[in-house]
Amino acid sequence: MRTRTSQKASYRNLHTTRPSLLQSRPPKSRDRGPKSNEDTQTDFSALDVLRNTATPATAIDACTSEGFALNNRMRINGSGLLLIGGEAFRWRPWLQEDASSNDRMTGKLLNAKHQWHVRDEAWGLLELVYPKPDLLIIGTGPTVVPIAPAVRQYLNGLGIRLEIQDTRNASAQFNLLATERGVGQVAAALIPIGWTESR
Repeated sequence: MRTRTSQKASYRNLHTTRPSLLQSRPPKSRDRGPKSNEDTQTDFSALDVLRNTATPATAIDACTSEGFALNNRMRINGSGLLLIGGEAFRWRPWLQEDASSNDRMTGKLLNAKHQWHVRDEAWGLLELVYPKPDLLIIGTGPTVVPIAPAVRQYLNGLGIRLEIQDTRNASAQFNLLATERGVGQVAAALIPIGWTESR
C-alpha cells in the first residue's frame, strides 16, 4: 500500500501475522520422562576425557614478548620456537643468509603484499624429520597475518597441512592437539608476540 507525502513516495510494511505468534512458546512441562532407577548417574560437569593423558613436555605455559616458557621449565628468549616430535628448537626465520651474528629480533617476515613469507631454508628441519607431522600450527606473532602462497605450497609439498593463527591462539591450539593426538602428529612454528616488523 502506498501513501504519498510531499513529492517522495514512502512505503509501509503490512504484517499479517500477529507479533504474539512470532515468539516461541515456553514448554508446557520440564519433565524429561520417567525418573531413572540406575544407581550411577553421570555428572557431565566432572567429565574430563583427557584427565589421564599426560601433558607434553613441550607444552607452552606462557607466551612473552621476547619468547616462550615451556612446561618442562625451559625458557626461550630472543627467538621464535619450532616444536617438532616432542623437541623444542630455537627458530629465527627472520635472519638472512648474510647475517653472521645478528641475534636480535629484527628483520622482515612480510613480503610486499603484507603476507607472511619465510625462506624455504627456515623449514629445513621439517625436510629432515621422519615421519613428518600431519599438521603444522603457525603462530604469526601478535596478529594473524595471511601466509604467502609460496610458503603454503612448499609446506603442502612436504605433505603437511597448515593452521595459521596469532601466536597466543596457536600456542593454545598446539597444547590441546599435542595432548589429544600426540606430539608426533602436530608441530608448531611460533613467532614471539613482541615481534615488530622492521621497515
